[in-house]
Amino acid sequence: MKKLLLGIATLWAAGALGLWYWADARTSRVTYRTVTVRRGDLKTTINATGTIEPEEVVDVGAQVAGMIESFGSDPSDAAKPVSYGTRVEQGTVLARLDSSLFKARVEQAKGRVARDEADIAQARAKLGQAEREHERASKLKARGNGMIAPQEYDVALSNFEAAKAALVVAEGALLVSKADLQEATVNLGYTTIKSPVKGVILDRRINIGQTVVASLNAPSLFLIAKDLSRMEIWSSVNETDIGSIREGQPVTFTVGAFPHDRFEGKVTQIRLNASMNQNVVTYTVVVSFDNTSGKLMPYLTARLQFEVESRKDVPVVPNAALRWQPRPENVVPEERANLSSYTRRNTRANKSTAADHAAGTEARADAEQDRKPVLWIREGDYVRPLPVELGLTDGTSTEIRGGGLKEGMNLVTGATHAETGTDALSILPHTWTEKK
Repeated sequence: MKKLLLGIATLWAAGALGLWYWADARTSRVTYRTVTVRRGDLKTTINATGTIEPEEVVDVGAQVAGMIESFGSDPSDAAKPVSYGTRVEQGTVLARLDSSLFKARVEQAKGRVARDEADIAQARAKLGQAEREHERASKLKARGNGMIAPQEYDVALSNFEAAKAALVVAEGALLVSKADLQEATVNLGYTTIKSPVKGVILDRRINIGQTVVASLNAPSLFLIAKDLSRMEIWSSVNETDIGSIREGQPVTFTVGAFPHDRFEGKVTQIRLNASMNQNVVTYTVVVSFDNTSGKLMPYLTARLQFEVESRKDVPVVPNAALRWQPRPENVVPEERANLSSYTRRNTRANKSTAADHAAGTEARADAEQDRKPVLWIREGDYVRPLPVELGLTDGTSTEIRGGGLKEGMNLVTGATHAETGTDALSILPHTWTEKK
């Protein structure tokens, strides 16, 4: 009986020992995913969208009314009329209006000028005659002895004065007639519409046979971009981001037409006339860029990134390394009691850094030891905490300052536990927010 009891006790002890070993082995089998600390560049940006616009456009209108009779010739091919996309020089004929009425008005004005010139000649002749009669009457009056009656002298004097006044009137009428002729000639010239600048026709808003009616607002016939080698983007920036925008700030952007190309520009103007749409206030920021290649066309939609802060060749770690937290049994024994403190630190660090990133500013590094976030360094089957200070973040990676972090260290970003086969990732919520 004793041997039986001894055997049962031995089997029970062996089973318990085996169960403990099996459970411990399953618990300790943890596969860590790690990343190596590296040095790199970081950049924080503000995202926005905008429309590409020519730096200067000219709206060509008509100053007189009339029917469109014809278009001018393309300077590069005389057989083709000017149209959309035609490159024109200053003075290039764009269109011609029906000029028959304006030619008739010019002829009428010329006739009035000729008539008034004849009236002047006639007035000068009458003035000469009246002047001579007045001189004779004056001489007779000077001799005395009643050589001329006073009434006759007065008539000669009044005829002379009237002749001088008639000449002044005729000369004034001639000036008016010449002004009318000049006006008619200018209006006749307006029937030929010419380009005021060198550029490219972006839009043609008329057709042959269409009647142009000039009024207080000149009708727009052609839209010409003066210089497409220098263009600009009118972008809308949210009021929460406008404080981080400044003139001269570098900008990179892409367009849907060339999704694999990145273009560069800089901020040249921040307009103060904000607009509100659905209670969202936005400001127009003008970004200028060089388009000498002519690759980009007006009115393309651009997606911009305004560079706010940048760091060159600094230690960077992925944000997943800051979010991950180990289980107590995976921490080196001497640090297990402090695990809850490390969890609170990383929770505060993630929230604080995310808020700073959303504001487009550098994350604040807290000097207090109990506020420093923690990275986890692999040591065999365990991990060891490493308090650090945070610097700049771009929402994916974060600059690390101090804390004894060295290039080449293995930082844990996740772990898979053998007993569950599950991936033990961060127990902290993902709090980063990319700017749109």
